[in-house]
Amino acid sequence: MRKIIHIDMDAFYASVELRERPDLKGLPVVISSHHPRAVIAAASYPARAFGLRSAMSMSQARKLCPQVIVIEPNFQKYRDVSSQIHHIFQQYTHLIEPLSLDEAYLDVTENLQNIPSATEVAERIRADIFKQTGLTASAGVAPNKFLAKIASDWHKPNGICIIKPSQVQHFIRDLALKKIPGVGKVTQEKLKSLELETLGDLQQIDEAVLIHHFGKYGKQLFLYAQGIDERPVQSERQRQQISKETTFDQDFVLHECMPYWQPLAASIWQSLNKKNMIARGVSVKLKLKNFQVLQHSKSFKQALGSEDELLQVVHILLQEMQIPMQYQFRLVGVGVYQLDDKEQDVQLNLW
Repeated sequence: MRKIIHIDMDAFYASVELRERPDLKGLPVVISSHHPRAVIAAASYPARAFGLRSAMSMSQARKLCPQVIVIEPNFQKYRDVSSQIHHIFQQYTHLIEPLSLDEAYLDVTENLQNIPSATEVAERIRADIFKQTGLTASAGVAPNKFLAKIASDWHKPNGICIIKPSQVQHFIRDLALKKIPGVGKVTQEKLKSLELETLGDLQQIDEAVLIHHFGKYGKQLFLYAQGIDERPVQSERQRQQISKETTFDQDFVLHECMPYWQPLAASIWQSLNKKNMIARGVSVKLKLKNFQVLQHSKSFKQALGSEDELLQVVHILLQEMQIPMQYQFRLVGVGVYQLDDKEQDVQLNLW
C-alpha cells in the first residue's frame, strides 16, 4: 500500500506577489499581463470571491470586479520560489513528480526521515514551506495519486485532508464525478445523460458499458469508481509536450491565421533541437472568440524529420478538422508530443 501526498500551493503566483505587497492582502488581486486580450494566470482568494479564476479573460474579470488589482507576472520569481519548495520535498523523499511550479506528488511510503505516518510528513512539509517561504500549501494524503489530488483541494486554503485505506470507499461513494481528473464539461454532460452523478453511481455500472460510452477513458472511470489508481509517482517523468501559442489582438477567421503557423512551428523546432529531442506526435489548437477550444492531433511511428515536415502535419490537421470559414479565433497553438531523446535521424514519411 503506497502513501502518496499531493502538495498544492495556495494561489501560488498571487501569494508570492502579496509577500512583497502586504498592503494588498484582503483585496481582489490577479496576476495577468496588460495585453488587451490577456487572461488571468492566478487569482487571490478575495478575487475568487467575485468569481475571478485562472484562464478567465481580463475583460470578463473587470465586469465581475471593476476594482480588481492587476500585477504583471514574474515567472522567474515563481520558478525560484518553486525551487525552494522542491528543495524541501527532497529532504523527505526522492520520489517527487512535479505537475507544475506549484504542485507535486510525493511518494513517502519509505521516506528519508523514517517517519511512519504520511500525515506527519505532510504536516512537516507544510510547516517547512511556511517557515522558509511565508507561503501556505494544502495537502492531500491518500493511498494513490487520484485520491491524493482530490484530497488536497478538500480543505483549501492552508488545509490538509487524509484518506486512510479504510476510508476510501466511504470517501468516494458520494464524490461528484466532476471532481475526477479528466472529467470536463462534455464528459460531465454525457455522464449526466446516463444518470450518473457520483462515483457511487459509477460503481453500479459494468466496465464494458463505460468503455462503450467513453472508450479507453471508460476503463479509467471504472477503476476510479473502485478507488483504484496504480500509477506510480514518476520522479524522472519526461516532459510530455512542447507547445507554443499566439494570442491575437483581434479575432481572425481561419485563412487570416495562416501566417502564424510557420513561426509557431519554427519556435517548436528550435526548442526540440535545443533539448536534443525528437517528437512523434503533433497537435493544433484554436480558441474561438467565445473561448471554445478546437483541437486535433496525430501521431506517427517515426519521428518528425524537419521543421517543414512539422508544418506540413499542421496543415494536414487543419484540413482534417474541416473548420467552417466563418469561425473566428482569438488564439492558435501548435504542440508536439511523444517526445524522446534524439538518437538516430529517423525520417518521417508523411505520404
